[in-house]
Amino acid sequence: MADMAKDEISHDHNHDRIDRRGFLKCMAWAGTGALCLFKGGVLTSYSLSRPSEIPIGAKGELSFVQISDSHMGFNKPANPDVVATLKAAIDKINALPSLPEFLLHTGDISHLSKPEEFDTVDQLLKAATPKDAFFVPGEHDVLGDDGKQFLERYGKGSKGRGWYSFDKKGVHFIALVNVMDLKAGGLGTLGPEQLQWLQDDVKHLSMSTPIVVFAHIPLWSVYPDWGWGTQDSAQALGYLKRFGSVTVLNGHIHQIMQKVEGNVTFHTAMSTAFPQPAPGSAPSPGPMKVPAEQLRSVLGITDVNYVKGKHSLATVDSTLLDSAGA
Repeated sequence: MADMAKDEISHDHNHDRIDRRGFLKCMAWAGTGALCLFKGGVLTSYSLSRPSEIPIGAKGELSFVQISDSHMGFNKPANPDVVATLKAAIDKINALPSLPEFLLHTGDISHLSKPEEFDTVDQLLKAATPKDAFFVPGEHDVLGDDGKQFLERYGKGSKGRGWYSFDKKGVHFIALVNVMDLKAGGLGTLGPEQLQWLQDDVKHLSMSTPIVVFAHIPLWSVYPDWGWGTQDSAQALGYLKRFGSVTVLNGHIHQIMQKVEGNVTFHTAMSTAFPQPAPGSAPSPGPMKVPAEQLRSVLGITDVNYVKGKHSLATVDSTLLDSAGA
């Protein structure tokens, strides 16, 4: 992150410590993918286009995969075949050198909350090597029924409107729901009931417990003018300040962006369906059409590893380009 430090600004009007050049640098990672190692709260990134520079031992005792924003049912010019690109993502997962224990989907499974859209994703994921999968809803998954269908399919045993937590090999995972009560401009919100649950959920944990939070809308202010942030995220993150290692995984913005703030590393994932423009680079967010031969270079997956005892997490972003045989 030494290079990225040069892109931080002293007058931080957006309170995100990254200026326009920093945004563009993060966006460049989407084309090649990156391995990100968390050591002592410091993020170090390695381009997947230079594998010789990636340190040996990046694989950990716990490995899982994040996918996001499959938007099944979408068929506009930005990607007329989202089935094919989700299949490519699954092929990418199945080709990973180490077997992930499970899969996280960070929302917008469907495009219009139709039963057949959820059915298609469920069928496709049966081909994935990791058989366990955990989900949080995106705003496209709760259209028309206030999330009832999502909860029936993916929320069994969850609390409130779909939040829950679980433990894997010493890592505590927290699934948050921030799409049920969108605020002005589309900003996400967690709400007092979920925030109280979160405070209670973590208060018994040791401060050395690695925490992984996953939700759909980012928990940091990527670009509030487009609704790319969560209104009450500061309160949620306040409950996690005492932990030495916190990783927050999100989707929604369809591009890789990363930020380190104290003990918390934020990571947003690429979509498996279509890209969106960089923050502020277009009149509004939405599906962005790119030349067909470039589409799979802006879609992808995230592979995450944890090394027990070293407080280290590693995220590896890879595009679908290799899956296309390019």
